[in-house]
Amino acid sequence: MLLQAIFFYLFAAISVAAAVMVISSRNPVHSVLFLILTFFSAAGLFIMLGAEFLAMILIVVYVGAVAVLFLFVVMMLDVDFVELRQGFLQYLPVGGLIGLILLVELIAVLTWSTMSPELTAVAQVPIPPAGEVSNIEAIGQLLYTRYIYFFQTAGLILLVAMVGAIVLTLRHKEGVRRQNIADQVYRDPKTVKLHKVESGKGI
Repeated sequence: MLLQAIFFYLFAAISVAAAVMVISSRNPVHSVLFLILTFFSAAGLFIMLGAEFLAMILIVVYVGAVAVLFLFVVMMLDVDFVELRQGFLQYLPVGGLIGLILLVELIAVLTWSTMSPELTAVAQVPIPPAGEVSNIEAIGQLLYTRYIYFFQTAGLILLVAMVGAIVLTLRHKEGVRRQNIADQVYRDPKTVKLHKVESGKGI
């Protein structure tokens, strides 16, 4: 028990510290790397809770795909972060108000679940007994029965986010030459000159 407590506080401290660095780091690439560290620490907490499937999903999906996609977008898009930060103080009151509303909602949810044992009992009803089914089977039964609509909605949101990322990366900018496949396909063959190059000599 002592060893489990040590690892719990270690993973929890790393998760909180890395999450703070995600929002406080000036370099966006560093923020994504700290986000990956946060995912790894949360995966360690999941393993300690016995939810090894969620831990593997967190590492394979979020670290292996989502975080790498974030890195790709941040490094490929020519975003002027200095210009974006100039309007930070302008939207600070609105952001603070939204954060306060989220904080009140979290406190209300935690308070109601603590004060109302009936809510906790209802939430535990659809969970199959741990001794009868494995974690993967239990998650599958919940996702594709009771929470199927929420699961499909999350998939649609991710699809829209993927399409938005593709649209952002395909923006045309002045002074940047891009390959136009249609122009190349429909080009007049008479304007193309073929060179017969001997092997090993180049053009």
